[in-house]
Amino acid sequence: MIMFNVPDMSCGHCTAAIEKAVKTADADAVLRFDLEARTVHVTSQLQEEALAKILEDEGYPSSRVA
Repeated sequence: MIMFNVPDMSCGHCTAAIEKAVKTADADAVLRFDLEARTVHVTSQLQEEALAKILEDEGYPSSRVA
């Protein structure tokens, strides 16, 4: 599982867009969102760099949370 801080994620539309983009690349991905903390936990076969690029391409630049 990888956790990303997504500062521009603020609503359900944001989470839906992120989930759709990630699941397009990995249909088996599991995402858990925390809007208050502006984080998303992703369990996926994709590498961290690929996930970060998907988020950025969708308009949600992110950083990994250790």
